[in-house]
Amino acid sequence: MALIWATLIVVSIVYALYELLNIRKRKTFPPGPRGLPILGHLHLLGKNPHQDLQKLAKKHGPIMYVRLGLVPTIVASSADAAEKVLRTYDHIFASRPHNEACQYLAYGQKNLIFAKYGPYWRNMRKLCTLHLLTNQKINSFQSMRRQQVELMIKSLKNEARNRLVVDVSAKIASLNVDLTCLMVLGKKYMDEDLDKRGFKALVQEVVHLAATPNLGDFFPYLGAIDLQGLTRRLKDLAKVFDKFLEKIIDEHAQSHDQKQSKDFVDTMLDIMQSGEAEFHLDRIHIKAILFDMLVAAMGSSSTAVEWILTELLRHPHVIKKLQKELEEVVGLERMVKESDLEKLKYLDMVVKEGMRLHSVVPLVPHEAMEDCVLDSFNIQKGSRIMINYYAIQRDPNIWPEPDKFLPERFVGSSIDIRGRDFQLLPFGSGRRSCPAMQLAIVNVRLFVAQLVHCFDWELPNGMQPCDLDLDENFGIVTCRENHLMAIPTYRLYE
Repeated sequence: MALIWATLIVVSIVYALYELLNIRKRKTFPPGPRGLPILGHLHLLGKNPHQDLQKLAKKHGPIMYVRLGLVPTIVASSADAAEKVLRTYDHIFASRPHNEACQYLAYGQKNLIFAKYGPYWRNMRKLCTLHLLTNQKINSFQSMRRQQVELMIKSLKNEARNRLVVDVSAKIASLNVDLTCLMVLGKKYMDEDLDKRGFKALVQEVVHLAATPNLGDFFPYLGAIDLQGLTRRLKDLAKVFDKFLEKIIDEHAQSHDQKQSKDFVDTMLDIMQSGEAEFHLDRIHIKAILFDMLVAAMGSSSTAVEWILTELLRHPHVIKKLQKELEEVVGLERMVKESDLEKLKYLDMVVKEGMRLHSVVPLVPHEAMEDCVLDSFNIQKGSRIMINYYAIQRDPNIWPEPDKFLPERFVGSSIDIRGRDFQLLPFGSGRRSCPAMQLAIVNVRLFVAQLVHCFDWELPNGMQPCDLDLDENFGIVTCRENHLMAIPTYRLYE
């Protein structure tokens, strides 16, 4: 009890000083809702903060001020506002704010996703872009992708014979875990190799904890007190991942000279030993990047596929139209090849619309590296800039009937998903856009095409398409709250 009272006194003093220092600047802040002392606007954010912020932006505008604890935060909720943050002033907003979860899980924010902007981040991004995520490297894994997808289709085909209800979410997640392990680590790993809880469960816990409002992120110096018990859980997760990653690096170091084909770990060990990197690259940096790749790759692509299939099951006429295109381009005698993907124009529209309607990463934080003026509003150095992709991609001023799944809206449209069109940014834009964008696009298109081409799908227990839920489980990656369940029927010629 004494600790709690002492904490409240410290927070109150810090808050009072904060208010005194900012009272003159507040007149030039963007508009926003009325907040509470100390808490600011944290009380206005619930289970799905991206939706809460979207509702607030409708009242207060596309550039909105909120205070999360003691952290001044600017929320950008329109394509125009996002373009100003991610293009016009990208050089000011390219950094990431302090993140308690990544302090423990990513070795002091040494990972690519949450590292502060500066020479280290620039060199690490360059290293990953030139050596790990080139088109040549992605194409080199094509046969591996084909083999793993074929294994999944074979498994589903066996279940289809018995008219079994399939956990589609688990199937997609398992495929993604196996592919990620093969590409990044060189081989598949069993769940128990990481921890008795398993790969998927641990990755989901990371994604959930990293998005859980942490007092240490909003009230400086409170992280160490751990009033929520989050630090203990984060340290536990960090130990599990660190032990696993150390084991991976040791295995690769021992067999390094005998391997002909090289995975991501081999490539990074080569760079570390050669001294090619423009900074001191050691095991900690390698582990931070591997952590990024495992968590991001396992979570984002499978979640995008899961949401797209959800919408397809809710709209049977769209599945039929997509299957017709697949029959015309591919035929019913074989599975889809990666070389087919560029010819599948309607598939491209379906993927775009699924990514528009369901933002896998709905809220992305940036940090102002210096004072600046944005649309006549004062933005202080150290302010958090939150891009609400969910709001942007459902903006009725851009998207007619924004809450409806309408792939045909992209007929004749030049809107792309690679970051140049600010009304549709599933992979972000600017300096902090997703470096694995091309790999994710290939995986999502291939998985969706294959599942729709090889199978007809039926909802279980007589459920009607309109009854399929769209409940979200918010996190750094926002997936379905409930697993997607369906009955497959194999449709290709035997």
